[in-house]
Amino acid sequence: MVFIGLEIEAGLGEQTPLLEVRHVTRRFDGRAVVDDVSLKVLPGQVTCLLGPSGCGKSTTLRIIAGVDRQDEGEVLVSGRMISDAVTDTPPEARSIGLMFQDFALFPHLTGAENVAFGLTGPKAEQRARAAELLARVDLGRAMDVYPHQLSGGEQQRVALVRALAPRPKIMLMDEPFSGLDERLKDEIRDTTLAVLKDEGTAVLLVTHEPDEAMRMADEIALMRDGRIVQQGAPYNIYNWPVDKACAAFFSDINVIQGTVEGALVSTAFGEFLAPGHPDGGKIDIVIRPQHLRIDFDRGGKGPNPTAIDGAPARGIVERARFIGRESLVEFRMDYDGSLLTATVPSVFLPAPGTPLWLMIRRERCFVFKSKD
Repeated sequence: MVFIGLEIEAGLGEQTPLLEVRHVTRRFDGRAVVDDVSLKVLPGQVTCLLGPSGCGKSTTLRIIAGVDRQDEGEVLVSGRMISDAVTDTPPEARSIGLMFQDFALFPHLTGAENVAFGLTGPKAEQRARAAELLARVDLGRAMDVYPHQLSGGEQQRVALVRALAPRPKIMLMDEPFSGLDERLKDEIRDTTLAVLKDEGTAVLLVTHEPDEAMRMADEIALMRDGRIVQQGAPYNIYNWPVDKACAAFFSDINVIQGTVEGALVSTAFGEFLAPGHPDGGKIDIVIRPQHLRIDFDRGGKGPNPTAIDGAPARGIVERARFIGRESLVEFRMDYDGSLLTATVPSVFLPAPGTPLWLMIRRERCFVFKSKD
């Protein structure tokens, strides 16, 4: 963790982006690792750059911080150009706080001295600011102890308040929680989010974990191969993915494949509309396991032609597993031999070979052009 620069100019309107990235591209050996990326982060907003390893998330953060230089595009802070083809404001003058997976606390400094490291002014004021922030994360006892005397979660909180001590308006966070024990993550993330919101800091968080992005973000920018492929509120991205890969990034999915005939696709669950897709085209109908419903009322009695969710389809249980709060049940479908997975709350472990009827929630299905 390092703090870069001084406080940004005050007096701007609430909806003025504190951070704006416009059409930024970065190439290595002729390959665009960041490709035409644009985004805005408002005061008090948490935006997550989400995507798999190697998709360009961290390179984007390095460009914003000033430790790497884009080949094209612009970076603005509070409307002021800090980096483009001509301007290259040095990192220490960009008014940006940084926090990384490596807490980077100074082992020879106490908690208070670590927090006050980036501050100027009288020592008494620096110590007062350190005491204020450490108290806000329930670490008043860390004032006069050294990093090796703190747990990993406590060190992370000291690193957080050290980044916040100079009151930055923008915070860049690169996988800051990935080094923590799973038991601590939720607590530390919630504490971090509360402090950042209280400070009104604009946050750009890099993560490869969808659950973390959904938990923390006001907005998610989903990256793939250097580009932002979808951007919006977590609810919207989860419920209206732009393609099969976006849907699959947030959860397991079932894929029902079919061919378009007269704007319709025939499946085990009846016909699906496929407007805009040409006849003969291959289609993927995507549905998440929690939206594939086992029709317990029907058992093995066969389909009900008045079913609201379309025709039920029979599957034979291949495997059932209890995974804590729910059970996963895998079915081999009679219709075409495909394998589909359903989730059932609590414990449900039918024996392999058991026939059951399945229904799908059509409003929860996504229809995409097949790339296979």
